[in-house]
Amino acid sequence: MTGPVSMRAFVEWLAGTQGSIALVESLHMYPLIETTHVLTLMLFLGTLAIVDLRLLGALFTRVPVSEVTARVLPFTVAGFALMIITGLLLFYAIPVRTYESIWFRIKVILMVAAGINAWLFHRRVKRDRALWDGWERPPLGARLSAGTSLGLWAGVIVTGRMIAYNWFDCDRQPQPDFINWAAGCVVTMAELSQ
Repeated sequence: MTGPVSMRAFVEWLAGTQGSIALVESLHMYPLIETTHVLTLMLFLGTLAIVDLRLLGALFTRVPVSEVTARVLPFTVAGFALMIITGLLLFYAIPVRTYESIWFRIKVILMVAAGINAWLFHRRVKRDRALWDGWERPPLGARLSAGTSLGLWAGVIVTGRMIAYNWFDCDRQPQPDFINWAAGCVVTMAELSQ
C-alpha cells in the first residue's frame, strides 16, 4: 500500500471501531470533549500569547522574559497536553470526514510549522537569552519568532474552526480537481454523474 491509500484505509477502519461509533453518537461525551478542546485551546494560546507578546516587547516590558516564562509556561504546557488529547479524541470520533477536510490538513501543516518555529527559537534564539533577558525589547530573532508563533497559531484557530463546515467535503461533488486532490477525495465517475 502507498501512503495516502494506507492512511485512508486506516481512517476507514478507525471509523468502524466501537469506540469511534460510540463517541460520535454520544449525546454528551462528544460535546464535552469538543468544549474541553476549545477551553484548553484558550488556555494554551492565551498563555502562549503572553509569552509571545513579551518577546515582541509589547507586554510586561519591565519583567524579564525568564520570569514571564517561568510563571506562564506550566499553564501553557498543561493546556497543550489537554488540547492534543482532546483533539485526538475529536479525530477519533469522525476520522474519515476529518482526514478528508482541507481545513484539517492545513491546520496540521500550521501546527507542524509552529512546532518547527518553537524548536528553532529554543535551539538558536533562547540560548543567548541571558544577554537580553531583561531588555524591554528583545532582539530581532526573538521578535520574529514570537510574531511567527502568533500568526501560525491564529491560522490554527481559523482552520480548526473551519473544519466544522462542509464547503469542500468529499461528499459535495462535483468540485474542482484540485479540491478533490487536496482533500484526498476518492471520486468515481458514477458519483460525478449523480
